Amino acid sequence: MSKIQEILDDGNKKFQYQMLDRMRSDCEYYLGYGYRDAKCLWSLDEKEHIQNMKDLWNNFGDNEKPEWLTWEQILEYEKEMIHE
Repeated sequence: MSKIQEILDDGNKKFQYQMLDRMRSDCEYYLGYGYRDAKCLWSLDEKEHIQNMKDLWNNFGDNEKPEWLTWEQILEYEKEMIHE
């Protein structure tokens, strides 16, 4: 079982919010002072990191989604971080 799946299965919404915010913060650092080094991401891989963020964000119900991170912002991180 993956680390993110364990977090999702745990059901601790408070921790899931904290984890999503940490991942958001990792993206900001990665794109700035982290010099695009995947070692500064919780997931250690850009694609996996974005997918984990999407999984966490989608795990929240419509009335639980964080106001501080929109789906569009996650997609923007994906666009900036993953070059294919």
